[in-house]
Amino acid sequence: MSIDPKLLNVVVCPKDKGPLRYLEEEQLLVNDRLGIAYRIEEDIPVLLESEAQPYEAHRKNTD
Repeated sequence: MSIDPKLLNVVVCPKDKGPLRYLEEEQLLVNDRLGIAYRIEEDIPVLLESEAQPYEAHRKNTD
């Protein structure tokens, strides 16, 4: 499943209000600046600060 591109254009991190990077295969929205990610459940981003999980920046796809 995939998130609507229109939603991706407006969704921001609740912690720093910056953009998030979408990882479709992992179903995550990643904030590389803070090293955190938010999961996506049934095409709905769970954008609660309390639900953020650590995300290591070196995992970022740089291809």
